[in-house]
Amino acid sequence: MIKMMLFFNSSPFGMDKISKDCVTRVKPPGKPSASSDSEPDIVSIEATAEETQPKDQMKTESQGQDSVLGDVHAPSTEANGSCPHSSDHRASPKKKKKGIKGKLRGVFSNFLRGKKRETLIEKDGAVTDNKPLTAEQIREHLDGNQFFNATQQLIALERALYSNLGGKSEEELSVEQSKVESLYELLKLKVFRIIKDSIILAPANPELLLDAVCAIVEQEVEDETYKSENPPDKSVSYRPRNWREFWMDTVKQSVADRMKDIQGTSSAENLSTTALCFLHMGRTMKEDMITVVNCIKQHYPVQFNVCSTYAECYHNYFSSQLQLIAEFELEDKDTYLLLSWVQNLYPNDIQKNSILMKELDEAKLGSLLPPKMIKQLEVKYLYNEAASVKNWLVKCLEMEVKRWTEEREPEKLDGHFHSELAIDVIQTIHGRQKGAEEITPELGKQLSFILLVELSTFLKSYKKALEEFNEKNKQHSHFKAMIIANINNCTYFRDHTEKTTPSAQDSTRLKILATLSEIESCGYDMLLQDLFLELKPIFRKFTQSKWLSCSETMDEIIQATSNHLSEFKTLLDPFYQGIMEKIHGHLVREYIVRLMKKKVSLKTPELQQNLSKLISAHASHLQSFCKEKGSKATWLDSALPKLAEIIRLQDSTTIKIEVAILANTYPDIRKKHLAAILYIKGNLPNSEVRSILSFLDVDTSLPTSCEPLFSDIKIS
Repeated sequence: MIKMMLFFNSSPFGMDKISKDCVTRVKPPGKPSASSDSEPDIVSIEATAEETQPKDQMKTESQGQDSVLGDVHAPSTEANGSCPHSSDHRASPKKKKKGIKGKLRGVFSNFLRGKKRETLIEKDGAVTDNKPLTAEQIREHLDGNQFFNATQQLIALERALYSNLGGKSEEELSVEQSKVESLYELLKLKVFRIIKDSIILAPANPELLLDAVCAIVEQEVEDETYKSENPPDKSVSYRPRNWREFWMDTVKQSVADRMKDIQGTSSAENLSTTALCFLHMGRTMKEDMITVVNCIKQHYPVQFNVCSTYAECYHNYFSSQLQLIAEFELEDKDTYLLLSWVQNLYPNDIQKNSILMKELDEAKLGSLLPPKMIKQLEVKYLYNEAASVKNWLVKCLEMEVKRWTEEREPEKLDGHFHSELAIDVIQTIHGRQKGAEEITPELGKQLSFILLVELSTFLKSYKKALEEFNEKNKQHSHFKAMIIANINNCTYFRDHTEKTTPSAQDSTRLKILATLSEIESCGYDMLLQDLFLELKPIFRKFTQSKWLSCSETMDEIIQATSNHLSEFKTLLDPFYQGIMEKIHGHLVREYIVRLMKKKVSLKTPELQQNLSKLISAHASHLQSFCKEKGSKATWLDSALPKLAEIIRLQDSTTIKIEVAILANTYPDIRKKHLAAILYIKGNLPNSEVRSILSFLDVDTSLPTSCEPLFSDIKIS
């Protein structure tokens, strides 16, 4: 079993708990929280003024914040009072910048205005005089999780620092630059911790996520502004900061961490490590993407394609893990699991989820595995399933044969002897077929054909085992009960084959049905051996006595047959009817044999008529008895009456007509059979006998649809 835990490595941020400043609501303006001990030490930039601005001034200046943020950014002003580098008003109103800067502002300004005007302006209470806030003031905003305001002020401070480099020594400049970058690192750490934990934070604290997103957007605008205002070959260390790319990396890492955290999924389902891993990844992706759609998407600009970004991250991680697993030597269950997730669960339960379907369709995720790998897995799956079912069927038959040798009567179900073999076999085959169909209908069809072939092979082995049991265990105390139980099995095999076999598999279906018919017929022969042996000497009495004294013999045959029927009541109804038809055919056939072997030639029409009446009476008796006991072999009804009529008739032409009707009804009759009947008519000239026999020269072939009657009668 693949050990999935090897995939669960720690992320750059780890799965550490979210700090208090990330889960509490944003602090009201004017009441910044103290620095957390858990935050890294940041060296404050010395304020250009000796004291911070008084509260009254902050209050007065904050009143103008709404108008400033209405144009997206708070302005930063240089010492001379001009603001050439303000984040929103980079040029005079008469000379607005166009190009990338203008386009990007058009993309994001409406988002920032709509999202931040009423929420963040009131909460941040930023100081917006003609110069940037000091480092300590910016730090206070960061401590209060006021990321958007802190970003605006930090950008203003950054611009003031890098646009006023003259008059400072390299050492002073280096110190101040390092302090600005330290503040950026703190801001970045806090913002992207929020991004990393968005799935957890968004439902409970959406404003915190919104503030972090707006900080990222602000940095994107500043990056593009810098690019538009500076030549491409001008390289600096601080711009562009590429927070958008870092955002994507953070989302990717966040997704990976959540997909790896298998400990969050309960193992109460008693699943294998692989199954538990798949279940965790599937549940995590589905539940997290619902959170993204319902709670996160609304806080991002449309251009971020946040749903598609998250979806691609989850999909790619899921896909990479499945491909990695697929490269190992998989167990049978693991192969099934892979195909189930790739072909069924993922596309149907996740991609077609009512909440996610539109977003995931737009992401165009595709399959978790490439088509070639899926095909290889399907081939392996089909091979494994066929081998597994074949081995199981062999074991089932071995256990069944072992039960036959035990001195125990089979169980009864509703009064019929019963064996679990058919149920075990059919349940196994049906279960495997359903499993394949749940992956894809096409795979179900392929496996259905393969398993049908395996069933055909199994039934041939089953038939052979029954024949061996018959030869070696006739003295078994429950021999007939065992045979009956196994005949009853055939109805389940037959129903399964007829109901579940597609028309494309007719040849295999016909082979199975033929084998089942052979098993049933073989079983009947085993059950009827004693009866037929008992009837044999009784039928001989027909040739040992005069015809007129044969009525008692027929009564004796009927009684002996009736005595055996009670033991066949434990057959299921179709098979009880089948064995009665077998008995019916045997009685008619044996009667014809004795009629043909009597070798009595009756010279007068009167004697022939008497014999004809006796045969007709016996035929009626047999027909009534067999029909009453359940036989529906009506095709046998006319055999004895037709022979009686041939014996009664005296006109050669009418005899020929009757022979033609007999041959049409029983095309397996041969000249030797008819000649034995005509022998009884001692007054029929040889020339007419030959003329009558010639009627059988027309067609002597045996139609395959015909039930055999005369072909089983041997005439010496």
